[in-house]
Amino acid sequence: MAFSSWRGIIGIIKPTMRPGGLEDMIRLLPEGIGVIPLFNDIRRGERTEFKEIMRDYDEKVAILAEQGCDVIHPEGAPPFMVMGFRGEAKKIRSWERKHKIPIFTSGTNHIAALRALNVKRLVGASYFRGEINDTFAEYFKAAGFDVLDFQGMDVDFNQAQNMDPRHVYAFIKKLVLKNKRAQGIYMLGTGWKVLNIIELLEQDLGLPVIHPVPSRVWEFQKRLRVREPRLGYGRLLADLP
Repeated sequence: MAFSSWRGIIGIIKPTMRPGGLEDMIRLLPEGIGVIPLFNDIRRGERTEFKEIMRDYDEKVAILAEQGCDVIHPEGAPPFMVMGFRGEAKKIRSWERKHKIPIFTSGTNHIAALRALNVKRLVGASYFRGEINDTFAEYFKAAGFDVLDFQGMDVDFNQAQNMDPRHVYAFIKKLVLKNKRAQGIYMLGTGWKVLNIIELLEQDLGLPVIHPVPSRVWEFQKRLRVREPRLGYGRLLADLP
């Protein structure tokens, strides 16, 4: 192991070529954790594309396993949520049996984060239009959560990174105020650049926020037996590493 990776090596598979999410994650990771990133090339953000891309995940998981990663994280919630909660679990088991390395997906990471924060009733928001949000909701229902509402913002998939965080804040706040029984807020997707509103939402609405970037940093710490809190990105990273 290289000295620069003295706390462990993680392998990640980004679902798109979209910049931003990888850089955000590396900035939040504790020093001494090495990162080997590989990239898929999802472009349209459509259900058929999510199904077709799975063979690319298979290939890249094998590559990362050959590099001796301590844990592998295939990112991208939609491709696995389209498979369904049980289909995703079967896929993870097959990878772990074959490669003998711990693996977690975005979906299983978000489930673990919700449970760590004792959230049973949630509202969800995404940057996907239409009925696929029902698929996302069904995934969490199958995992045992009460999904009060799950709504997508009206934006093209390849423009999510350009959304104004203030508009995202207003969208989510309105969603929460319509569902006053919610115990937590779930934000699907790394594409939108909204890390700066996580603490604002938590402070203003009194609910924990589960966002993919802090959530994966939290789980990498857990998996590598590291405890280094980060302030400014919500309760998960501030209180629970």
